Amino acid sequence: MTASGELRMRNAMTVDVEDYFHVSALAESIARKDWDRMEYRAERNTERLLELFEQRRISCTFFVLGWVAKRSPQLIRKLYDAGHEVACHGLTHELVYRQTPDVFRDETTQSKAMLEDIIGAPVLGYRAASYSITKQSLWAVDILCELGFKYDSSIFPIAHDRYGIPGAKTEPGEFVTDRGNRIVEFPLSTAKLLRWRMPVAGGGYFRILPYAYTHWGLSKINRSGIPFVFYLHPWEIDPEQPRFAASRLSRFRHYTNLDKCESRLKRLVSEFSFTTMSQVLGIESAARPS
Repeated sequence: MTASGELRMRNAMTVDVEDYFHVSALAESIARKDWDRMEYRAERNTERLLELFEQRRISCTFFVLGWVAKRSPQLIRKLYDAGHEVACHGLTHELVYRQTPDVFRDETTQSKAMLEDIIGAPVLGYRAASYSITKQSLWAVDILCELGFKYDSSIFPIAHDRYGIPGAKTEPGEFVTDRGNRIVEFPLSTAKLLRWRMPVAGGGYFRILPYAYTHWGLSKINRSGIPFVFYLHPWEIDPEQPRFAASRLSRFRHYTNLDKCESRLKRLVSEFSFTTMSQVLGIESAARPS
């Protein structure tokens, strides 16, 4: 089924640029000290997504992990030169609530500066590893404001064992901290089903649950006059990636339907309209060099 006119609202397409060995679900099996020895697949998988978006003429926001930017600066520059938005995904994929404010500030400063040096333009947006800005780590939003970010997309308004702020606002808009700092927040998208708030923003929910569920939820959001944000990771279109022993839950979350994700993504982008997060929010990006 193709999208009707009411679904032609522009929504935010986002990619969290990290590799399979960075994810929190496999942290129990892959030590950080071993990352440099892992088979590196983020570059080729991101290139595949870039090709798909170019074919569909979609501009995307790539939230880039600093670790990947250091390894593949030419890839990050290529994303920017192709007309996509480059945003910050932190440096080491450590969960925010496991960091001290000083460590978070230092890592985020490093990653933002690295990305800006690569693309030669300001980086306006931020997304935390595994959406780990929670009630216990809302102090991070003040630091984002201090560092000059214009928007954040880290708050998931659901209950989850690793992330989420149940009861948080579900629509994009201004977020005011307890210290009076202001930033635009684009929360991860959810849809109401009876009395439950259901996640429909992408990632594992997109892979594991039937496509019809995602289409229902995203259509419902657009029909209410609100844009949604969709996210995925380059490793989610890579069923050939190495497999690791982990808990049953972690294996389920990470490996389920990797072979179906790319075809579902192609269907999704044919049924909804997408652009960068800055464009959806009306935040002006820096002009590109001619």
